[in-house]
Amino acid sequence: MKKPSIKAAGLKKPSLPEIKKPSFDGLSGGSRTGRSLLAAVAVLGVVFGIAELRPPADPSTAGAPGGATTAQVERSTLVCPPPIQGLFATTDLTLYDPAGGKAEGGTASLFDVAPPAGATAKPSGGGSAQPSGSPSAGPSGSASSKPSGSASAKPSAGAPAAPAAGARLTLAKPGVPVTGHGLAGDTAPGTVATAEGAFAPGFGLSQTTTYLDQARAGLYGLDCAPSGTDFWFAGASTAQGRDDYVNLVNADSAPATVDIRLVGAKGAIDVEAGNGITMAPGSSQRVRLKSLLTTAVEPDLAVHVVVRDGRVGAALNVSDEGKGGDWVAASAAPAAVQVLPGLPAELASARLIVAAPADDDADLKIQISGKNGWFTPAGKESLHVKAGMVAALDLGPFEHSEAGAIRLSPSDPAHPTPVVAAVRVDRANNGKADAAWISAAGPIGKRAGLADNRGGGATTLYLTATGSAAAKVRLTASAGTGGGTPATKEVDVPAGVTVVVQNLEPAGLNGVYGITAETVSGGPVVAARMLALPQKDVPMFTVQAFRDDRSTVTVPYAQNDPGLVLR
Repeated sequence: MKKPSIKAAGLKKPSLPEIKKPSFDGLSGGSRTGRSLLAAVAVLGVVFGIAELRPPADPSTAGAPGGATTAQVERSTLVCPPPIQGLFATTDLTLYDPAGGKAEGGTASLFDVAPPAGATAKPSGGGSAQPSGSPSAGPSGSASSKPSGSASAKPSAGAPAAPAAGARLTLAKPGVPVTGHGLAGDTAPGTVATAEGAFAPGFGLSQTTTYLDQARAGLYGLDCAPSGTDFWFAGASTAQGRDDYVNLVNADSAPATVDIRLVGAKGAIDVEAGNGITMAPGSSQRVRLKSLLTTAVEPDLAVHVVVRDGRVGAALNVSDEGKGGDWVAASAAPAAVQVLPGLPAELASARLIVAAPADDDADLKIQISGKNGWFTPAGKESLHVKAGMVAALDLGPFEHSEAGAIRLSPSDPAHPTPVVAAVRVDRANNGKADAAWISAAGPIGKRAGLADNRGGGATTLYLTATGSAAAKVRLTASAGTGGGTPATKEVDVPAGVTVVVQNLEPAGLNGVYGITAETVSGGPVVAARMLALPQKDVPMFTVQAFRDDRSTVTVPYAQNDPGLVLR
């Protein structure tokens, strides 16, 4: 295996005179500490795309020698699956980055996923193509440009960014989102957005589709995420009327090999066609779950996407005939305690789906957070999930109820078992319905954001303090894509309580806007956004959790090393 170098990772040579040849040994005179620090830098560069080394930080600002300092992310890449297609489908893609980054210059652009120059993308493996015009109709054709996150020149901070060649959308400046409206019949195999410099910290990308076909009408929303190697999705199904697809996108320049594993009520399901799916660079696949299960019908499934080689973006697209559909984001990694934020009020039904990937059974306590704190729903106090299996529980209608969040925790704290979870929630109006899937999510951390928000009461926020401490959260609504004055509001969230925030939008809003949530004190806090856009009496809605934007990372400070840190 070729030895990685600073040049290969895109790192600049340190301006320290005593370091003439930046190499693994040269950075620290061959010391173990130096090699460990550079290894950490290399890992951060791969994971977060950070591509610059700077002179040593002042130990007084980094804590005690041997402690750590924080560094601002300088590159971020997000991947969206191919948009839902069909005569009645309209998709919006929105880029957003909050203002306030310390770096200067940079770019942020959205591109069609495409194979590298000279390559052909002919993915093979399990699954089947879906018919044109369905909510998950597959792509045909490829994009004309290679994804690239850099423009020809770096503008000064606050100046309009120069559009990168082949970019579909380009952010002009932090704090003002940009959106592509009416992307109907799109044939690109997914999209990839890259942000650098001042645009990287907090960079977000949303994909929202309004689908008006009578059989599967609904609002399909997704907060696009980085590529990865391991994803869990709960809430899939092959029941009658359901049509679910695993969407895979390889936006990297190297091929990928993927396994799709299914878990049902009786344990792991043998799906030979889901093993060894090969994906060329710049390609995508949509794998229909019913094509993997040719005979059995599974009403409740968990999907485990494991990437053997390379990295991919992954999302689950679900639709239920006559009842709506949505994108399903990956669940938080298996953990003994899971929180599902953003449970709307006035629900026709709610169905909880939980998988226990471990070798032990999980006995879970179910709690719901409302305006007065955590409570246990009558008759729905617990759920037993057998090892390596899936269990589901109908929580019933939530008529005349308040919004909240669901917390799953071990019934016996001495016996914690990791689980993954999602809840399907349905809203109905005059015999018409739509559904949304809420996956388990982590806290917002220091800051989190969502790109595509609409005015006129369409956006509702849910904040839940999950621990024993109250929290204060600062919410900021950005300027709109076509204008508006940003608005900020600080919200007190008592411990165990879900606070609902409505009508937070910029004054004079024109277009769509971004929302940033920052933990000011206390916590931890989970947060979600419901976007409701009723169409022709269909109560269309979708719910996305706020995800920690990881705009900064912790970098070790090594007392005996030259003191190189990332910023």
